[in-house]
Amino acid sequence: MDEETFPEELADALVGVQRLLRRRLRAGLTVPRLRGAEVELLRLVESRPGIRVSDAAKELFLAGNSVSTLVNQLVKDGHLVRETDPADRRAVRLLLTEKAETRLRDWKQRRVALVTRHVARLDAADQEALRAALPALRALAVDLHEEAERT
Repeated sequence: MDEETFPEELADALVGVQRLLRRRLRAGLTVPRLRGAEVELLRLVESRPGIRVSDAAKELFLAGNSVSTLVNQLVKDGHLVRETDPADRRAVRLLLTEKAETRLRDWKQRRVALVTRHVARLDAADQEALRAALPALRALAVDLHEEAERT
């Protein structure tokens, strides 16, 4: 792989792994599937309980009205609760419901099991290469996130 094709090959590999993980995790679901943006929002609310819709939109790099639409759907489906912010009665904070917590816990367990199973099929050198790549991939994600915040 040369320097010219590396960025495209890396992006393709990352997208391909993510797409296949999503498809495999959807297989066998007994409940209606959540879209990618819905899962992202639920995971954000899980990590930052009480986050405001505007802050969620900024964090996810989505338009406020797009996040509001997601919130409305997730509230309707029983995954999110809107709570008035005691510090600012005009603002709404988002919290997960027990249903969403259970769903996310199940999703994480299934994802870990799927990745564990497939990584175990790789030889030791490839497993170590993936472990060694994690800090660089995290740094890449941070840089992409910071650049998006600046624009």
